[in-house]
Amino acid sequence: MAWTWRFEAADGSETSPAVEPEEFTTQGDAESWIGEVWKELLDGGAERVTLFEDSTEIYRMSLSAAAEA
Repeated sequence: MAWTWRFEAADGSETSPAVEPEEFTTQGDAESWIGEVWKELLDGGAERVTLFEDSTEIYRMSLSAAAEA
């Protein structure tokens, strides 16, 4: 089981992340990582991220909404 993030620009197109993720073996590890680097990802052009477990989409969220919180 692998947990991965997809990074999207404001227009919904896939973009390369400003910080390269490692491979995550648990959802918690993937979420902890995004919590640590979301500002850098947002500054680098990623507006939204989607978490996948293997090829199954788990959820997506806006990084800019996190900045407003």
